[in-house]
Amino acid sequence: MTEKSGKPRDGFAHGTGERDGTGTGTGTGTGTGYDVVVVGGGAAGLSAALVLGRARLRALVVDAGEPRNAPSSHMQGYLSRDGMSPAAFLAAGREEVAGYGVELLAGRVTDVTRNDTGTGTGTGTADFTALLDGGRTVRARRLIVATGLKDELPAVPGVAERFGRDVLHCPFCHGWEVRDQSFGVLASSAMSVHQALMVSRWSKDVVFFLHTVAEEELSDQDLRRLAAAGVDVVPGEVAGLVAEDDRLTGVRLADGSVHARSVLYVGPRPVPRTSLLERLGAELSETPFGAYPVVDPTGLTSVPGVWAAGNAVGFAEQVVHAASGGYRAAAAIVGDLLMTDLDTATTG
Repeated sequence: MTEKSGKPRDGFAHGTGERDGTGTGTGTGTGTGYDVVVVGGGAAGLSAALVLGRARLRALVVDAGEPRNAPSSHMQGYLSRDGMSPAAFLAAGREEVAGYGVELLAGRVTDVTRNDTGTGTGTGTADFTALLDGGRTVRARRLIVATGLKDELPAVPGVAERFGRDVLHCPFCHGWEVRDQSFGVLASSAMSVHQALMVSRWSKDVVFFLHTVAEEELSDQDLRRLAAAGVDVVPGEVAGLVAEDDRLTGVRLADGSVHARSVLYVGPRPVPRTSLLERLGAELSETPFGAYPVVDPTGLTSVPGVWAAGNAVGFAEQVVHAASGGYRAAAAIVGDLLMTDLDTATTG
């Protein structure tokens, strides 16, 4: 959210929207018109902004400062950035895109409308108007929505406080760092069996806490696989976590029994941030993990002129996937705007 003092924070600029980079840009208006507005400044949004800036388009990134991986002290699996903190990664990205004249604004886009004169396929003018918190409006010919999602954690005491440290959700993100420790897996549905089986790749000491899932909800194949993987199945509701010296030491059941564990995997409920896409009338597809926009391979939604990238298009997008999606969306927009302007010039 924008600081009330109006002072820059975390590498973001506040002000008139005038650019000081070397790109030429084709945005309309002075200070309020852009070729592209990118909503969200995570890996997807910044990657898109980097491509746009290098293509000499006038771009604005508006970011509310709520990255999904903020609870984590490090990120893994991103070639050449393995182990880097999410905060340091974003700071480096902001510095890079600012070097190409991209404007960065701390704030929130609260609404977006398509202008009546806009076609989404180009008139040479701004096709969208975005309303920012605080009342400022900006116009853009194209939009990239990279608003991500929010992880809604299980309502078990201690889970939220320890999430990102020894309460985890993704073995690909953190499995190596906690390998061979005593794992617990908190079931949130019968689908949690998959998570329990996956984490057994990183430890042979895994306990699957059924929590509110009845054992009869598990299929015979589930039980056979769990047994083959050496995963112990423990029925009974989990009442809370036990911690000593700020480290997880156990999982406490409602009957008072405690199972010693040093790591607990949970399955957060992903809540996609799709409100802007819904306002624009984008087609959404229901999945077991939320409703996400229907997009083509470049991230183009069903709304002409609007692309989506990162966790805004799927819950399983890792940082490296999000960066790739932002790149593809931006590259498609560069070509789209170029052909639109050339067609306009040749048809008069």
